[in-house]
This record gives sequence, C-alpha cells and structure tokens, in this order.
Amino acid sequence: MTKMIFVNLPVADVAASTAFYKAIGMEQNMMFSNDQAAAMNWSDTIHVMLLDRPFYATFTKKRIIDARTDSGALFALSFDNRDAVDAITQAALAAGGRELHDPEDMGYMYSRAFEDPDGHGWGPFFMDMAAAAEAMPSAQPTAA
Repeated sequence: MTKMIFVNLPVADVAASTAFYKAIGMEQNMMFSNDQAAAMNWSDTIHVMLLDRPFYATFTKKRIIDARTDSGALFALSFDNRDAVDAITQAALAAGGRELHDPEDMGYMYSRAFEDPDGHGWGPFFMDMAAAAEAMPSAQPTAA
C-alpha cells in the first residue's frame, strides 16, 4: 500500500467547509463522506478529512481548540510556480478564507498564507531548489 497522509480537521459546518476546499482545488471522495465528514483529496497520497466537531471529538479525549484563536498546526502545500501559489490564495480568499500575511519573497522561495473559515492555517509556497542551494551553501550535504 502506498504511504498516505490524512489530515483530520474539526469544522463547524461540513457542507460549508467542503465548498471551501472544493473552491481551492480539492476533490471530494464521496465514498468516505457523509453528514459528519467529508473526505477531500489534495493528491493521490494527501487527504484532508473535514469532521464535524462532535464526530472529531470521538477520536480524542483532549479539548478541541478553536483554530480561529489558538494554533494547533500549520499546513504547507508546495506548488510548481508562484502563479499557482497566488491562484490558490486568491481562490481561498474568494471562498471565504482570510489572508494571514502579505506575500513573502525570499528570492528562492515565495509563499503566502491563508486560513479556512474555521481558522486552519495553510501556507502555499514555491521553492526554486537550485536558487535555494545557491543561497544557503552551508545547508549542502557533505561527503563523509
């Protein structure tokens, strides 16, 4: 079996969250979706599970944070170019998301940040690996 990652997020409204994630380019997997949860596919190996808060609570005994006021995790998504970073950010804002900071351009890396309507933070970025290696020569692996 291929290794996959499933990010489980507590949400206030599964239908509204599903619409948001569809708007930023994820596809819903109806086989694993119902009134309590929506399975959203980012790729063949990366999935986001949108779970209503009572259903999410069945997986943990811990207090569920409100991601609009507390941070529990930040999720980074890589893209092939800057335009794609801008496109997903604009789609997120148009679908009810909120931009978290101005675009950041380090020359070799370009990033943006937004949160979904429930406050979960996403950081789309593009990195030119050749330029990054040139900018950070001390980070290069050395032969043993």
